[in-house]
Amino acid sequence: MKYSISNVMVAATMLLTFTISSAQIKNSVTENVKIYGNCGMCEKTIEKAGNLKNVATVDWNKDSKMASITYDSKKTTQDEVLKRIALAGYDSDTFLAPENVYNELPGCCQYDRESKIAVKATSSTMNHQNHTNHMDMTNTAMKEMNQLTSVLDNYFAVKDALVGTDGSMAAAKSKSLLTNLEAVQMDKLEMDVHMVWMKVSTNLKEDAKHIADTKDTEHQRERFINLSKNMYELIKVSNTENPIYYQFCPMANKGKGANWLSKENAVKNPYYGSMMMTCGKTVETIK
Repeated sequence: MKYSISNVMVAATMLLTFTISSAQIKNSVTENVKIYGNCGMCEKTIEKAGNLKNVATVDWNKDSKMASITYDSKKTTQDEVLKRIALAGYDSDTFLAPENVYNELPGCCQYDRESKIAVKATSSTMNHQNHTNHMDMTNTAMKEMNQLTSVLDNYFAVKDALVGTDGSMAAAKSKSLLTNLEAVQMDKLEMDVHMVWMKVSTNLKEDAKHIADTKDTEHQRERFINLSKNMYELIKVSNTENPIYYQFCPMANKGKGANWLSKENAVKNPYYGSMMMTCGKTVETIK
């Protein structure tokens, strides 16, 4: 078989790029996993979905369907990489892509999906298995709830401190919030929560740190606007034990308006405190 010089150069460049990217990942672990797909377009999508700068790189071979995944074992896991790839439309033996995402792939990329046939079992075995599956799902939901409950409780504590225009208290509670945010384990989150967490976590931590690093309530309130926006996105897809009220003040943010989350339907404005305590309204109840 003859190879053109250009093809060899492209292959060599791709190999060099992957090698350099992998070398930049600390605590690196490399594993080979089968990911289903068809063509070069699939390859680009799979690798783009799985790659995360200085955290994970994916090199997928369209002929063997095998992917070489290199990742920082202290920052992510193989499952986290495969979840992102599944959400882009590509099955692995661990995670199946959502049906609607698979259906939206270009025709040439719609690979043959291997049927997943359930093992036949006696009724007693099935009942035991159903009970076990239910317990696993319950435990996962509880772990997720426990992590985010701590985050949310400290968010509410920051909000209450700003309602009281207490910069010292807001800073202390935001320091606790930052600690809780840093402690969240992504692999314990459900997939939809995990995807939102990846989108908002950096901004949540940044805003919490800004509020913790000052006692100036004016600056704290400025950062609380964005903190609340990202917290809302996270809570919308999470399991919450009690209703949470999403509230809005049209006067805040220099007349542009701003939102916040509250455990109570009664309005207590964190942007103005006693100056305009009841300015605002509940615009959504999250259950």
